[in-house]
Amino acid sequence: MERPGAGPAVVIRRLSPQDASVLALLARDDPDFDMDDSRGERTPLAAEAACAHLSDPHVLHWAAWAGDEVVGFVFCLVLPMRKEPARELLLYEIGVRSAWRRRGVGRQLIAAMTDWMLAGHAGAERFYEACGFRPGSEPAAYLELHV
Repeated sequence: MERPGAGPAVVIRRLSPQDASVLALLARDDPDFDMDDSRGERTPLAAEAACAHLSDPHVLHWAAWAGDEVVGFVFCLVLPMRKEPARELLLYEIGVRSAWRRRGVGRQLIAAMTDWMLAGHAGAERFYEACGFRPGSEPAAYLELHV
């Protein structure tokens, strides 16, 4: 593994069904991506199940690469809601390899997720901020509106 800062630039890309092997790698190396590595190694999905998972339009994964190495990921779910707004994005899991933490990889992953959320909505982030939305004070993946 190349030391951060001395290696290639980090590239973020959304995973597709052709990236089933990346899910296997994430499961196999789970302790290195987890802040609390007490859970141990995870059993990867079979290739067909991983492909189906990544084909689901409600499942969103982005991964960060430094050269050929996967150094981080974010996993989100689009939740259909019973009322407006009709959909909500749940940030389910984010992980960065221990050697790559505090190097901006997590922020780049969140930026890719946010760009996807705001795609087609020019100025949406400024609009939300103008309406009083601010990042929450807790480490949750929600924006809060304090009235």
